[in-house]
Amino acid sequence: MQPLKLRKIGNSLGLVLPKEVLGQIGVCEGDSLFLVKTPEGAFQLTPYDPEFEKQMEIAEKGMSKYRNTLRTLAK
Repeated sequence: MQPLKLRKIGNSLGLVLPKEVLGQIGVCEGDSLFLVKTPEGAFQLTPYDPEFEKQMEIAEKGMSKYRNTLRTLAK
């Protein structure tokens, strides 16, 4: 485990992540990260938006249910 320090950036506080960590997560400058609270009460930093994932699951169910209708509309 590597300790990280919060630093003042303008009127906010920022967290600087080491280059190795950014490479392992698969993000670079300008990408978005999401801080998610796990069921155990811990926090997880991830490049994936859990809300978007839920929305996609709902969309996939709808597309599956109305597959024939969507295929007809696409013509």
